[in-house]
Amino acid sequence: MTVAQSLIAFMAAAGLLTLTPGVDTAMVLRAATVEGRRPAALAAIGIGLGCLIWGAAVALGLGALITASPVAFSVLKWAGAAYLLWLGARLVWKPRRRLDLAGGVTARRRGGLDPLRRGLATNLLNPKVGVFYVSFLPQFTPPGLNMAAYTFMLACIHVVMGLAWFAVLIAATVPVGRFMARPGVVTVMDRLTGCVFIAFGARLALARRG
Repeated sequence: MTVAQSLIAFMAAAGLLTLTPGVDTAMVLRAATVEGRRPAALAAIGIGLGCLIWGAAVALGLGALITASPVAFSVLKWAGAAYLLWLGARLVWKPRRRLDLAGGVTARRRGGLDPLRRGLATNLLNPKVGVFYVSFLPQFTPPGLNMAAYTFMLACIHVVMGLAWFAVLIAATVPVGRFMARPGVVTVMDRLTGCVFIAFGARLALARRG
């Protein structure tokens, strides 16, 4: 796999994952609806920063682990494959019926950087983000490249894509929010994403230490 092929494949997969409604999407939409565009933008930036921190931590730790120990590689491979397969199966068999835009948010406006802190905390306190990066990003690293640097670059691309999507959500809060909240949309997106997770989980399980 060349660098160009890697980037095209990653952007296609990451694009689908970015568009799939989740906790981050709900947080930005709720902030835009209840608090306004500026708080929603701050929440989006906080989410992006959280992903970058996780991406840096995973990139540095991942490169060290795989270089140092074949046993660590095997444990990481099987744990990551099991996680992706489990997550994919759950999304395929039990997709959500709709995206909750009302839960956990009051109508009271908060000033300052509170939305940014909420967005940052959402990702920093969620170890699933780190586990996902560990199991997903290495599969797009071409042989012979520095894994730590390349996986961090992929994390940065993912963050940029996420921020671009959040900008669309904020700019069109009402129509996009209504569309995302439709039961059929979330169900289809969950099942499609689940199939992607299962495919990459199987691929990871068959991977060999290069």
